[in-house]
Amino acid sequence: MKPETFLNNGSVHVWDQSFAMIRSRRTHPEAFANIIDHNEITVIMDETKVDEEDVIEIQKGWKLLTFEMVLPFELVGFLATVSTAFAEEEIPIFAVSAYSTDHLFVREKDLAKAKEKLRTLGCRIE
Repeated sequence: MKPETFLNNGSVHVWDQSFAMIRSRRTHPEAFANIIDHNEITVIMDETKVDEEDVIEIQKGWKLLTFEMVLPFELVGFLATVSTAFAEEEIPIFAVSAYSTDHLFVREKDLAKAKEKLRTLGCRIE
């Protein structure tokens, strides 16, 4: 399996809201994602719903791109292909993988460039 097979005519959904990446004191039930490791708790959520009381550090202004396709576990190089294309345009990313698909966060200021780069990879933007 090649990443190009999934990217060519694959659908990418751009979420309307802007998201915040939060180093937090606790998880949040309305978060897009709560990531807990042995060093910290990271909460990713709609920036209009942030409870500043729990924030240790915060980065706002991220847009969410969801690859609306089922990506098999055997697929190699999908994120590498996309992240390399974004790196060529100097677009930083924050990647989150779900069970069957991937999500990328890009800065709002880079959204237009990111969408254009995805189109050159063959993706349809919703």
